Amino acid sequence: MLYSLLYPLREHFIGFNLMGYITVRSASAAVTALIVTFLVGPPIIRLLKRIGLKEEIRQYTPDSHRKKEGTPTMGGLIIIVSILLPVILFAQLNNVYIQLMILSTLWMGGVGFLDDYLKVVKKYSKGLVGKYKLAGQIILGVIVGVTVTLSPVYEGVQWYSYVPFFKNLLVNFGWFYIPMVIFVIAATSNAVNLTDGLDGLAIGLVGIAALAWAGMSYITGRVDFSEYLNVLYLKGSGELTVYCSALIGASLGFLWFNSHPASVFMGDTGALSLGGAMGTMAVLLKKELLLILVCGVFVAEVFSVILQVTSYRWRGKRIFKMAPLHHHFELMGWSEEKVVVRFWIAGIIFALLTLGTFKVR
Repeated sequence: MLYSLLYPLREHFIGFNLMGYITVRSASAAVTALIVTFLVGPPIIRLLKRIGLKEEIRQYTPDSHRKKEGTPTMGGLIIIVSILLPVILFAQLNNVYIQLMILSTLWMGGVGFLDDYLKVVKKYSKGLVGKYKLAGQIILGVIVGVTVTLSPVYEGVQWYSYVPFFKNLLVNFGWFYIPMVIFVIAATSNAVNLTDGLDGLAIGLVGIAALAWAGMSYITGRVDFSEYLNVLYLKGSGELTVYCSALIGASLGFLWFNSHPASVFMGDTGALSLGGAMGTMAVLLKKELLLILVCGVFVAEVFSVILQVTSYRWRGKRIFKMAPLHHHFELMGWSEEKVVVRFWIAGIIFALLTLGTFKVR
């Protein structure tokens, strides 16, 4: 919005020329997101408390979590507002990448909100039935996949995905591209949802991943940088840096309220929204395969559940003390804070390794 309003006036006031720089708008988006979080966070938390939208601890969690019962949930509303407001202010709203990121954030946020509403307000223990949640993810995947396929900015590479560690190597998914997009978005949104089990864990990892995505989107949207690093250049994709920066600011701000002991939980409203956004980000940048690395901790959490369920069904034995993985370490005697910080460290290592793939080929 501000870009469209102010940048055309640069001939009258040279200061408005700054709006043409992605780095300036990205930094502005990050700071604005942080400020917005601090402004809207307290009143939203008070509102959630007043209307009784409080977390009910699930049965299969460590006993130490019982004291968290009654903490306000659906705090993802804070995150969504804090991301979208700066994006609307500082990003180019006619940019297809930004449009799809706004759509994915709102769409999966809506699915998560409905899930939270059914659990917290209607007292349905399982919330939104799994098949309906999956339907929401599939519809978003189809919209994103079809848009990428038909958009002129992807002409010639619409069904391709970048392969890390190789120069200019792309894999053609052909007719399997849209199913792949659906899988990426569904898997990522569910992965963040599974990881959101300890105070500050998921939002911290999202912020770390967003920092890596910001670097990748900036490089992918620059002709000179992408050519030097032999990375697929996508015109206009640099605008995603603005979204990623807003996500970083919103993550830091929400962590202020979500750090141990948490004043609010993001709920499925936040977890599904953030997961869907990161999955969409990977698709738009043609970095779907890199998603496995940049979201390495989320991947580990998902596989811990898959392995646990498979082992129990086939062997009648559990591999972990409890799944997802963060609960296993809790039951090993690690404090909640130690699990969170160590998982953050792992997330930082994965982010650095991801950025390293741009040079190690």
